[in-house]
Amino acid sequence: MVKARKLVPVLAAAMLAGAGAGAFVPVAASAQGTVDSQALMPYADLADLADAAQLVAVVTVKKAVELDADRTGPVRNGWTRAYVEADTKSLLSGNAPIGAKVKYLADIPLDAKGRMAKIKKRDMVLFARPVAGKPGEVQLVAPDAQVPIEIVGDTRLRTLLGELVTPDGAPVVTGVRDALHTPGNLAGEGETQIFLKTEDDSPASIAVIRSPNHPVRWGLSTGELVNPDARPPAKGTLAWYRLACALPAQLPASAQIATDPSLRRAAAQDYAVVIEQLGNCGRKRVF
Repeated sequence: MVKARKLVPVLAAAMLAGAGAGAFVPVAASAQGTVDSQALMPYADLADLADAAQLVAVVTVKKAVELDADRTGPVRNGWTRAYVEADTKSLLSGNAPIGAKVKYLADIPLDAKGRMAKIKKRDMVLFARPVAGKPGEVQLVAPDAQVPIEIVGDTRLRTLLGELVTPDGAPVVTGVRDALHTPGNLAGEGETQIFLKTEDDSPASIAVIRSPNHPVRWGLSTGELVNPDARPPAKGTLAWYRLACALPAQLPASAQIATDPSLRRAAAQDYAVVIEQLGNCGRKRVF
């Protein structure tokens, strides 16, 4: 039985959780055997799976049996459902034991001839949850949450898993609570404070600072106080993901505290700067 370091989500009866999509894709490797960063799955897709998982394990597939369509329930076009048996290589994250051998259900893409892609002997990363009382079984957090290890990226996965369990890590953002622009004493000077809604009601805010003859700067604070010296989270980090994939494209009118049209307009403009600099979430999976 393999034990793990700490974190938190494939066979429970015959059901899979969720209705994921396209994480399983071919990978182009260089002559040295390294994977081009362009071939890695989007960070947002990786974070979606890791954030939902109670355990993350690396396994080697030993057996994959395609299930009859009339026994599997709905499966999206271009995919098929299979019963999989695998050997556990390592448990990267999780607070429950997992068997040296595991079995689970997974959706696997069809090849150009309409046949199930071959996954036997391939190393896969499972994003899953344990099945109570059955260490030899796990349940994927989504039908496609069995991902070829080549497209995951070992370093960024381990970094992400570490960020997810850090006590002072970025909270789950669910929207914008309040926003207020305060003009400064000089023309072109001002600060917009944007207070965020979070899943656990922990504090999170963004401060956007404008100064004459200087670029607009902003940063994320996760404490009770807004830190005017905070900086934007780097792209491809958990904090960036929490913002880029959760914030609405435009500042909601209901979040505006000021009634003065000019102050509301300034707050909306500062919010737009944040959204532009965060960039696209990049999520490609379909849930």
